[in-house]
Amino acid sequence: MKHISIKDVARELGVAVSTVSRAFNDKYDIKKETRAKILKKAKEMGYHPNPIAMKLQQNRTLNIGVVVPEFRNAFFPDVICGIQDVLIPRGYQVLIMQSNEESERELANVKTLVNSMVDGIIISFSTNTEDTSYYKELERKNFPIVQFNRVLDKLKTSKVVFDDYTWAFFATEHLIHQGYKNIVHLAGPKNFSFSRLRKKGFIDALKKHNLHFGDEKIIPAGITIEDGKHAMQELINSQNIPEAIFAINDPAAIGAMLVLKENKIKIPDDIGIVGFSESRFSDVIEPSLTTVQQPTYEMGQTAANVILQEIESNIKIPQTLTLGGSFKLKKSSVRIASLYKK
Repeated sequence: MKHISIKDVARELGVAVSTVSRAFNDKYDIKKETRAKILKKAKEMGYHPNPIAMKLQQNRTLNIGVVVPEFRNAFFPDVICGIQDVLIPRGYQVLIMQSNEESERELANVKTLVNSMVDGIIISFSTNTEDTSYYKELERKNFPIVQFNRVLDKLKTSKVVFDDYTWAFFATEHLIHQGYKNIVHLAGPKNFSFSRLRKKGFIDALKKHNLHFGDEKIIPAGITIEDGKHAMQELINSQNIPEAIFAINDPAAIGAMLVLKENKIKIPDDIGIVGFSESRFSDVIEPSLTTVQQPTYEMGQTAANVILQEIESNIKIPQTLTLGGSFKLKKSSVRIASLYKK
């Protein structure tokens, strides 16, 4: 079906296109009778304003892109819910793309969104993203970008992050208070600030309690269940099983737990485990996983509000907003049974 344009309405009435335009925009210099006549004819002809043209006139598309690395865990869907609940009531559409933990696909997704003239992008980077040249080019053009969770410090954009250091310190100290002394950290990707901050929190907790904190306490792992399984199997093969593990996140912790159970190593009697992020699997696995809960929905809301502020004020002053969380004490780390009540 042919889209009825402003030109079609003008032709039907034998008036100038500018006259029809003034009628639609309720300009002062058009007679009320003429405006009424034009609006009536437009309605009869089935005319509807072109939303794309209207958005371009405003120099906005009212579209915001969101790029996340995966949907396997509940973390990113929860963040997206927070983003949508802020942006949609404000008249924005949210265009969601995922990189599947591939930096090339991630870059292609971002370029697609930019070429589609989105007003800004909210992004959490994939684990292997290193080349930031395109993102720096967008920075130079003052294109609104807000990073969240997995952020790259070399990009000088606004960021919404979690207080990773404090809660990693607290999680490690919990293990120490339970009587564990030989504790290792299953570390995450080095290119992300959250990995570095959680590692620093772990090390500083050991220092505070005068426990050994050499390089052998940091086990390169990753953020997936398979990463956790591989790291734990390596520890078992080397006969270097620690008393406790603080993992970079829940999937890595769960992977380690699966290997420990296969090898008949009891949790938490033989080894205690603490994760991070409180995935939905933390309650499903047995024993349930002690973890740090991040405010995922609030993180999405905050990121959305920051990008709205940058778009609508047209002022881009990079800011970093740090959110707090809570500690979810469960069975996997509790030697002193009276502490766990559920």
